[in-house]
Amino acid sequence: MMEDRLNELPRGWMYSTIGEISEVILGQSPPSSTYNEDRKGLPFYQGKLEFGDLYPTPRKWCSSPKKIAEKGDVLISVRAPVGPTNICPEKSCIGRGLAAIRPMEGIESLFVLYLIRAFENSIAGKGTGTTFNAITGSQLSGFEIPLSPLPEQHRIVAKIEELFTRLDAGVEALKKMKAQLKRYRQAVLKYAFEGKLTQEWRETYKGKIEPAAVLLERIKEERKKDVRANLRVRPGSGQRGQSGQRGQTHRSAPTIDPTYSPTSAPINELPELPDGWVWARLNLICKKIQDGSHFSPKIQYDTPGHGRYLYVTAKNIKERGISLSDITYIDSSFHKGIYGRCNPEKGDVLLIKDGVKTGTATVNTLEDEFSLLSSVALFKPDRTRLDPHFLKHFLNSPIGFKMTTDKMTGTAIKRIILEKVRLAYIPLPSLPEQRKIVEEIESRLSIADNIEKVAEQSLKQSDRLRQGILKRAFEGKLVPQDPTDEPAEKLLERIKKEKESRDSIRQKSRRRK
Repeated sequence: MMEDRLNELPRGWMYSTIGEISEVILGQSPPSSTYNEDRKGLPFYQGKLEFGDLYPTPRKWCSSPKKIAEKGDVLISVRAPVGPTNICPEKSCIGRGLAAIRPMEGIESLFVLYLIRAFENSIAGKGTGTTFNAITGSQLSGFEIPLSPLPEQHRIVAKIEELFTRLDAGVEALKKMKAQLKRYRQAVLKYAFEGKLTQEWRETYKGKIEPAAVLLERIKEERKKDVRANLRVRPGSGQRGQSGQRGQTHRSAPTIDPTYSPTSAPINELPELPDGWVWARLNLICKKIQDGSHFSPKIQYDTPGHGRYLYVTAKNIKERGISLSDITYIDSSFHKGIYGRCNPEKGDVLLIKDGVKTGTATVNTLEDEFSLLSSVALFKPDRTRLDPHFLKHFLNSPIGFKMTTDKMTGTAIKRIILEKVRLAYIPLPSLPEQRKIVEEIESRLSIADNIEKVAEQSLKQSDRLRQGILKRAFEGKLVPQDPTDEPAEKLLERIKKEKESRDSIRQKSRRRK
């Protein structure tokens, strides 16, 4: 008896099995020499990887199929994983990872599909195996199900479709909202580094904050380098413009030293900045820009312990901080040997230098020492000139992302070239304005994060609602019963006779052969 068996079925319903209401065809993989991607033969489905929401998408075709599913058959994955379903869109070849369930005597494919999806977890629970989970043909055929009268099946399918259509519209709206939030975040960061978020603030504090010229003089004194080789400055208000009238502001293209390196952003690609802002090279306002160790430890631990240190790699870098959910540890001897290369401290900025999320930056909030792999780069901002959170948001902004990820090499795995990043530019306002920009960014992004959390919760809720609808449908609670409906028992009798007739025809055919 099925674990989810209902205490009492509605009148006219009865318990049956998948094998009693359908023909179950187990897949069989043909020789690999018969596979092709040239659309020769029948579409060939091997498992869940080809499944969509309702119909699979073929990746291969087969010229000599062993087992065939017909259009309208319900395809079910019978191994790794067990339970997912789709509907066969056309006559197709099926491999051993699938079975085809062919409903009989007018039972709709969608009814069987939704029925199996309602009990998918229970079906998966029947699977066995050491290498991977799988279910046998007899287990699948013998799986017990509640069966309603045929007219009620049609009403159930129609109601499920109606409710799912509404749910799908809501889910689509939530997905669009998430996409819009992503664009909104990028717009916030774009406006921030164009000076638009603090335009009113600058007017309010005009003349009350340290001008960029003072910052430039201090850089000259400390670094003893030619500033013109590293900075280009937006002319401030009050300069004489081309018209010769004092007090008129012009956005003329700033000059840059001839020693400018072509490995950094071309001059004409650096946007104009608000009055008083400067373009500064990252290596001028960061005390260190370095990647982690290029030698991976032979031994890593999953748990902390005496003399062990956190080992941070690209997978641990998230925009909101360092994730410790999938962290590993290394012993003190290895840590001490590589720590001096980067010596990450609280407030340093970390950037994924190569990996799936290349270009993502965060601020280190950890107090303890840890080591870095070479997939992560470390920035030590000079905090008298550069707020770490300002730098993080810049690196994650469209312009900052372009500045770093445009400077990559590699084909399979893209890697940021550190030396080119050191020569890249950052738009630099005064330190008080940097902090105000960070405040404005985080205020807006916090609102976006909260909206996204609500959207995520709603998406999860939609999945629960979907399962709730299926549960009610096969408890007989989704649509009203009609006492005039022919009971399911009569339906099963006709199916049994149909199967006996088919078996008789097959036996006669075998005898003739």
